Amino acid sequence: MARGHYHSRKRRERATDVASFLLVILLAAGAMLPIWWIFRSSLMTNTELYAYPPAFFPSKWLFSNYVETLQTYDFWRYFKNTMTIIVPAVFGGTVTATLCGYAFARLKFRGKKFLFTLCVGSMLLPNMVTLIPLYLMWTRIFGLNNSYLPLILPYFCGGGAFNIFLIRQFISTIPKELDEAATIDGAGPMRVLVSIILPAIKAAMIVVALFLFITLWNDLLQQTIYIDDPDRYTIAIGLSVFRSGLKADWAKIMCATCLAFVPGVVIYLIGQRYFVEGIVMTGMKN
Repeated sequence: MARGHYHSRKRRERATDVASFLLVILLAAGAMLPIWWIFRSSLMTNTELYAYPPAFFPSKWLFSNYVETLQTYDFWRYFKNTMTIIVPAVFGGTVTATLCGYAFARLKFRGKKFLFTLCVGSMLLPNMVTLIPLYLMWTRIFGLNNSYLPLILPYFCGGGAFNIFLIRQFISTIPKELDEAATIDGAGPMRVLVSIILPAIKAAMIVVALFLFITLWNDLLQQTIYIDDPDRYTIAIGLSVFRSGLKADWAKIMCATCLAFVPGVVIYLIGQRYFVEGIVMTGMKN
């Protein structure tokens, strides 16, 4: 009797696992469908794109569309310009977010709780509220017209409130006894940070770098405001200009779109393991 009940329970568990697995596959396929549709559209002719019912696969895989697109869409120049912004901004944002998060998590100073509350509360402030004041400051006070610096320098001021909060929460999961042991051995705050904290929060730092990368890669609004010279266009601006110039040539527009999101997908795939680990661990301890 007990044995029959055990086998019945195992069958139910196996059926539940199979159903859950199929559901995950279905949801993943739904999430990937738009990406596949863009890629498949980039390999078709415009006539096929307008056909009804639409074909799920191209009749001919026209990779020549990419060659023709690159003749008018200066992807490599846009990519170089974009990385000119992203590399220093991601580095500065990650480093300063780590320093701020460490200060809020471990150091003792007057007004720490108030400053941290102010920092977290600033996440509720819409970006549009500060857009015009910041533009006036960078262009009229500092004279930085048609420059990448207004897009880079703000990330050297903490890397963003959410990133500071994420690092702080992650550091809070590390036992303070490790810091105290290092302090007894004569280590100062910076030595504790470099030798103990940084190796333990590598996943969180990679998550912050990924967030910053994605934010900067997709930041069409601010890039449009601060960049006027076509030779300094980023991928986001270049894709927007390319889209408005072609209007109805959807095959080439889809090619340019694929070229625009592939680097971001590659970067995410490289750091996805750390991304998941950082998200899971964040907030486990207050």
